[in-house]
Amino acid sequence: MAQINSIVPTLQKYAGKLQQNRYLQSISDGLMSTLPFLIIGALSTLLTSISWEPYQAFIAPVKSLLGIPGAVTTGMIALYAAFFIAYKLAETFDHDPLLPGAVSLVTFLLLTPISVFDEVRALPLQWLGAQGLFVAIIIGLLSSRLYVWVLDRNWTIKMPEGVPPTVAKTFIGLIPAIIVVMIFIAVAGLFQLTSFNTVHEFIYSYLQIPLQGLGGSLGALIIALIIMQGLWFFGIHGAIVTLAIVKPIWMSLDLQNLEAFQAGEPLPNIIGLAFWSLYANFAPMIALTLLLAFRAKSKQLRTIGKLGLPGSFFGIHEPLIFGIPVVLNPILAVPFILGPVLCVIVAYIFTTLGIVPAPIGIYPPFGTPIFAMGLLEGSLRIALLQVLLVPICLVMYYPFFKALDKQYVEKSKAEEEASQFNDNTTLNEVSAGK
Repeated sequence: MAQINSIVPTLQKYAGKLQQNRYLQSISDGLMSTLPFLIIGALSTLLTSISWEPYQAFIAPVKSLLGIPGAVTTGMIALYAAFFIAYKLAETFDHDPLLPGAVSLVTFLLLTPISVFDEVRALPLQWLGAQGLFVAIIIGLLSSRLYVWVLDRNWTIKMPEGVPPTVAKTFIGLIPAIIVVMIFIAVAGLFQLTSFNTVHEFIYSYLQIPLQGLGGSLGALIIALIIMQGLWFFGIHGAIVTLAIVKPIWMSLDLQNLEAFQAGEPLPNIIGLAFWSLYANFAPMIALTLLLAFRAKSKQLRTIGKLGLPGSFFGIHEPLIFGIPVVLNPILAVPFILGPVLCVIVAYIFTTLGIVPAPIGIYPPFGTPIFAMGLLEGSLRIALLQVLLVPICLVMYYPFFKALDKQYVEKSKAEEEASQFNDNTTLNEVSAGK
């Protein structure tokens, strides 16, 4: 235990640096800011895609209208990501974030090719959605950082006093915006001289596809889960640290699924943010709380289990992690780290065998309960699999729970005996004094 305690400060130091990295944090916060649009788009997709003939006949007159929100939200999510990532990064430098966000959006559109069909100029939606997400991330970071760099050197137009603040801010950002736009116009021109023709083709071919192939594998998910749960074991918020790195990859995979679902095509991916949230986040801790609440002989563990049980159905695990505690608890280390891994392996096997479908790519807000989240992913079978994983985790946790419960019972008994001994000693001393 002394060796473990000596490791904790080092892990906390490096995990803290990773978590506080302004660029990773801006990506994570920026993508999280797109969540309302993703939910709107996902609901639109669900409403238009329910495969029940009477329902489809009922919505037929307005189906095209119901599909519009999905086309302009999830179908154009790269636009929102480019704006919000730049916005969040500018905030970390204590600058007004609105103009950097807008400049990032303009820059992204500058690099997006315009197609011509029968003399009609159009932006292809393929680069505004999931396929353009990595370009949006890169542009959001680079354009915002360049904007801030120019601004910090006072290359600005300063208006005299008395000019309205809105006008003054606009002119302050004019020169940085022009410089950023000119730089990326040059970048777009350079890529037109290559075989890729556009930045989008290059990034998608050499960065996004390889990262999705790597991050979309079961092995990558297992590694991410082991790191995530291992950090939690040491008292570090593993989800925040790990998702800062893998969220862009998993989110792009989910968006591909959502677009395919909307188009009525086979879903291309199994692994994604939705898959992780569905199968890794609920069953293990629900199983542990059920054992604590209804099988523990220790009054302390039983109380903790009853307090933590309601929250576990909504993915809230802190009462258990810090109440038992799970942190630095060698008895619970193995099931706590390997429980989510077991769940995703079972879910992956069920999905590849066709017993349950792949998630359609919706990532509901934090706190969506276990069964409801499965239904939102488009299938009752997914929701039932979530429930099925609970007894599997119960079996896995049971021997470790018994050992922990025995330890707490013995500890409580020893404390009671010590307290009784102290009371008797005090009474004897009082009697002797009399």
